[in-house]
Amino acid sequence: MTSAGDEALKQLRTLAQAHALGRHVGSDRLVQAALDALPAAVDSPSFPLLAGLGRREEHEARELFDRVADELGIGFDAPADPTAAKWALAHWLADQVVDGSPDPASAADLVWVEVAMDLDYPDELGPVVAVAIQLVDRDESRGIPLEQLREEALREFRALAERRGPAPAA
Repeated sequence: MTSAGDEALKQLRTLAQAHALGRHVGSDRLVQAALDALPAAVDSPSFPLLAGLGRREEHEARELFDRVADELGIGFDAPADPTAAKWALAHWLADQVVDGSPDPASAADLVWVEVAMDLDYPDELGPVVAVAIQLVDRDESRGIPLEQLREEALREFRALAERRGPAPAA
């Protein structure tokens, strides 16, 4: 597969993981990801159906996307155990930040609010939570510049991703 095809599969896999980990992924994003992947020659029997959905048919996007993910072998099941699922979300967010999206500051806030709180603030997430708190309490006139805090969040996400070890092969 071409590098464009690899990139398209990576985007589709990311959307499948996001949904499995409880992140909202709108139907419009699923259809757009399929449209973006068309020139890369990503192929599965249900793929053209997903890419061809119109606005009135977007309610079918989730089911078609799940079929496409299964056909391409990029489906993802989140851990059934709630604690393991929270850790999976934290590590997935770390991987996403290291890969360049989402914004490290936004991801740090998500780890704080959606993971660390539920896990009773484990030490491993402490540095990310500390940056998230600094971002919330930031005052331009006397605090650390926003860009510096984003860089610090990125460093902490890199460390979190490294501590967990490499991501499973795709």
